[in-house]
Amino acid sequence: MSNIPRTLVLCILSLCLLAGACTSPPKPEGPNVILIMVDDFGYECVGAFGGLSYETPVLDQLAADGYLFSNCISQPLCTPSRLKIMTGLYNYRNYDFSGHLRTDQITFGNILQEAGYETCIVGKWQLNGIQNKERFPDWNDPKRPQHFGFEEYCLYRLTVGGSRFATPSITRNGEQVPTNDDLYGPDVFADFIVDYIQRKKDQPFFLYYPMVLTHPPFGPTPHSEEWADPANRFQEDTAYFKDMVAYVDHNVGRIVTALREHGLEEHTILIFTGDNGTPQEIISLTDHGTIRGGKGKPTDAGTHVPLIISWPGTIKAGSSYDGLIEFSDFFPTLAEIAGQEVPSDGRSFYPLLIDSTYIPRETTFMHFIPKGKEGPDNYRHQFVRTKEYKLYRKGTFYHLAVDTLEQFPLPLDSLTEAQAEILRTLQVELNRHPG
Repeated sequence: MSNIPRTLVLCILSLCLLAGACTSPPKPEGPNVILIMVDDFGYECVGAFGGLSYETPVLDQLAADGYLFSNCISQPLCTPSRLKIMTGLYNYRNYDFSGHLRTDQITFGNILQEAGYETCIVGKWQLNGIQNKERFPDWNDPKRPQHFGFEEYCLYRLTVGGSRFATPSITRNGEQVPTNDDLYGPDVFADFIVDYIQRKKDQPFFLYYPMVLTHPPFGPTPHSEEWADPANRFQEDTAYFKDMVAYVDHNVGRIVTALREHGLEEHTILIFTGDNGTPQEIISLTDHGTIRGGKGKPTDAGTHVPLIISWPGTIKAGSSYDGLIEFSDFFPTLAEIAGQEVPSDGRSFYPLLIDSTYIPRETTFMHFIPKGKEGPDNYRHQFVRTKEYKLYRKGTFYHLAVDTLEQFPLPLDSLTEAQAEILRTLQVELNRHPG
């Protein structure tokens, strides 16, 4: 992290807002930013990453015309990933309980808002503490998204539960969206985004879109044959996962079309990723074999997510990067796009997008306790990895290049000289973090 205390940065931001001194900064000169993060969506779901089970023509075209990052590492579950990507911090610094984001945190929404961007969040929230109402007295505060820098919002699971798909329960800028049997949650979100792009086309904006797709329950979409009969809309079957992936692609296509219609493609950085691996009940075919989803596991199947970035006119078509990117890197990347510098655990990969000097990260680090402070120790995981090797805090050492499923720990008493050196390097990095 930077030498500037993060708490000091938060205090300065808060004082500026209270005093009104930072509410009208100069209009930023940087591009618009749209960050799309799909729920429960491993890299194997996208054709551009070798996926063969699903139709993703829009995403494949974005990858062909933009930048494909083949080794993006997330956390294995929803809230851990969301805190890491939004704040740029490792989970041991700020993750307390599942489904909660502490109000003393700075998000990329705060940073881009302070830089003068119009800001908006659409999709899944689940950060008010609605799952632990007795623990968090402000769980029903509808203004928490605005506290974290998002002026507008259209969200599932802000202060109410309910369905995210058929007959959805969605809160839009403080009011419940009227629902009915023909409404589909992802359509409500996509409609809001298309309208937002139209309304903000003449001013720089940052739109964060954590999708509700493709999280269970696995059900039909409006493009599924079964949707025609309202009685079928709450069916649950893993067979519908294929339709849900196709609908992700469809809604990304709606966003791309809206940008194109308003002449914003070349002035918008569109980032696409997933929050964690695919659910374990989903088995997908790829050009390098069959993959069972690993959501909830710290293995490659649980943490390897797609990352595609589109910025026509700046990013050269067909660009690719096979080095490591981790979720703490998004926060400093977005801050740099906005011309800001804020302490984080990550490393900005913005230089890659503008073909500038970039120092690749040699390792990624993960601290993971599924339910935060209430999680039992037997589910605690810490590891440091390179692309090919991985060392857990408990001492197991894997050669990922030949053992992706982590079934065969390397015997530490018979390592090659090169492997022993890698082990020492990983141990030094691991020792930098509290156990």
